[in-house]
This record gives sequence, C-alpha cells and structure tokens, in this order.
Amino acid sequence: MSDNLQTRIQSEIESARAACDTGNAQDCAAAWDAVEELQAEASHQREQGTDKTSLETYCDNNPDADECRVYDN
Repeated sequence: MSDNLQTRIQSEIESARAACDTGNAQDCAAAWDAVEELQAEASHQREQGTDKTSLETYCDNNPDADECRVYDN
C-alpha cells in the first residue's frame, strides 16, 4: 500500500472522529463511510500485489534483464 493512501486513511480517521464529536450522526456516518472506502481500496491494492510471482516482480523492477526477455516466434 502506498504511503499516500495510508496518510489519507489517517487523515480521514481524524476527520471522522472530529465529525462524531460534533454530535451530528449523519456527518459522523458519512465520515466513517469515507474511511471504510479508503481502507477497501488499500485492501484491493494489497490483493493485486500478491498475485505476482517473484520473477514477475523482478522483471517489473528490471525489465532489461536477460531473464525477462520475451521472444516472439
């Protein structure tokens, strides 16, 4: 998960707590919904990152390596 996304989640959590402190239930619920959506996005990003093999990850980082060459027949 990116640091930017983690920072956004923390910021939204703080905003949600502040919204709940005001006593407005609708604003509180909406703020926590925003937190939940960001957390779902973070989870989705983590899931996508685990589908790659170690070779695929290596080739993403080193596309010019001999091991990563693709030949068209």
